[in-house]
Amino acid sequence: MSANSDFPLSSPGALSRLNERSREIFRNIVESYLANGEPVGSRQLSRILPMPLSAASIRNVMQDLESLGLIFSPHTSAGRLPTELGLRFFVDSLLQIGDLTDDDRRQIETQMQAASRARSIDEALAEAGSLLSGLSRGAAVVLTSKENNRLKQIEFVRLEPEKALAILVSEDGSVENRVLPVPPDLPQSALVEAGNYLNARVKGRTLAQVRGEIEMSRTAAKSELDVLTAKLVSLGLAIWAGPAGAAQNLIVRGQANLLEDVSAMTDIERIKLLFDDLETKSDVIDLLARAEDGDGVRIFIGSENKLFSLSGSSMVTAPFHDSQRRIVGVLGVIGPTRLNYARVVPMVDYTARVIARLFGGP
Repeated sequence: MSANSDFPLSSPGALSRLNERSREIFRNIVESYLANGEPVGSRQLSRILPMPLSAASIRNVMQDLESLGLIFSPHTSAGRLPTELGLRFFVDSLLQIGDLTDDDRRQIETQMQAASRARSIDEALAEAGSLLSGLSRGAAVVLTSKENNRLKQIEFVRLEPEKALAILVSEDGSVENRVLPVPPDLPQSALVEAGNYLNARVKGRTLAQVRGEIEMSRTAAKSELDVLTAKLVSLGLAIWAGPAGAAQNLIVRGQANLLEDVSAMTDIERIKLLFDDLETKSDVIDLLARAEDGDGVRIFIGSENKLFSLSGSSMVTAPFHDSQRRIVGVLGVIGPTRLNYARVVPMVDYTARVIARLFGGP
């Protein structure tokens, strides 16, 4: 640490007590990195800082910032780049969030309204991913549960003595089929009765709502249905939902955007690792599920999560809600750690709010 330190590194909360000069130097280092990905040196900083400082004074501050773990030098003769800790500090304390342009807002509104009228919910969400990746120039991800689709009709059809086909039709026109095991002595009338029982309850509701209602009225259901038919109803609903996480629908769009700003072999290797990350869908789903824990936009940077620990990437996410304010999905943008956070954060937030309206949300 230099004798002329701007802050005591050993005291608690040193990061939060950076003085104005140190913050300004640090902010310019980060903003330069976000703009062009290149290290910035003291001479360059002396030309762009709003205050008159010599290169030597700037170097002293940079040395202190490096001691705090906020910046580092990629090699001896280079300038400085922010560390992941530095990026986190910048995002949490110094980032000035911009606002979407009127053109961006209109484009998001217009395309999503057109998609929701002409297509199924899943197709509209895929359109949202394509739209978001195009506007952000990153890869977009959308995660929602198949249980959120509003249902229209359910039918059971016997395929073999011990197999039946469960057919689920949603209000958006999508159809899902599941093969389920049935007892060989199950009569055809039980298939019809199970379908009738469910159809009296499913129209306009989600699979989750139907399952919840039937669980709550299990005693009444047993009195209305014989044992075999009641088992068929429960099995059909369980088969559609699948095991935990199986009913999650992950959409990824715009991976090719990540190749646009690749200038070095190290960048190519990083992008390759990121593509590998995106192929590991279970890890992407796990990370997106973490964004469902609270309202508002969340930012994940680099090795803060195991998914991006090797590729050094960032993800900006926001959940979307239905009419009961329940979180029904989450969307986000993935890109390098030098993502344009000031632009991407409001973009993800606004798109999530537009999508929420498709689910009857606010």
